[in-house]
Amino acid sequence: MRTPIIAGNWKLHMNPDQTTEFVNAVKDKLPDPNKVESLICAPAVDLDALRKAAKGSNLHIGAENAYFENEGAFTGETSPMVLKQMGMDYCIVGHSERRGYFHETDEDVNKKAKALFANGLKPIICCGESLEKREANKQEEWVVGQIKAALKGLSAEQVSKLVLAYEPIWAIGTGKTASSDQAEEMCKTIRNTVKDLYNDETAENVRIQYGGSVKPNNVKELMSKPDIDGGLVGGASLKPDSYLALVNYQD
Repeated sequence: MRTPIIAGNWKLHMNPDQTTEFVNAVKDKLPDPNKVESLICAPAVDLDALRKAAKGSNLHIGAENAYFENEGAFTGETSPMVLKQMGMDYCIVGHSERRGYFHETDEDVNKKAKALFANGLKPIICCGESLEKREANKQEEWVVGQIKAALKGLSAEQVSKLVLAYEPIWAIGTGKTASSDQAEEMCKTIRNTVKDLYNDETAENVRIQYGGSVKPNNVKELMSKPDIDGGLVGGASLKPDSYLALVNYQD
């Protein structure tokens, strides 16, 4: 049985004081971690505050990005080795905003995933199609290609431990949400791709999130689908009450 995982992706929001206030407001109201895994991925400038505030709670913590080298002449980048030393559990890689605004490639995503595993971190690997791909009915071909490239060279054991996040670009921050059937269809395709690349056991173990305007009023329907194991949530994760409604969706 896969444990659902609800992850907040704060993007470029929140400062360290706000981070501390947020965690203090939610940390005693989170669900049993055996029922739902609660996660916040914050900007690099907030990670120390996130670590300190979440200590001793059921809140898992993560970063929004990392480089694929541990150290060197890479001004402005974040070391996966240091993220691990700071106590991070997860790191998002390959978000469509990173791919679009900062020109990250499938190869970059693959190298980052390998670097995270090398440092004991769990990657959340994002994939998703544009509106143009969807309208041309090429969404499956596109997403399968992203998954194959992202997982290249990873072992079945590693893939069982990571999280795959399907986020249709046309639904991120737009207020539009893929229908639960559309989301399930693609998440099932992703799971079948993992099965084809590895085996039945790996496909059954890997957790697949849906992201794209996930809110308290649609999370239950999305989570009722057999191949959707969680949500990668943007705006709705910025307020304590909204975040708590998401992670406690089973109540």
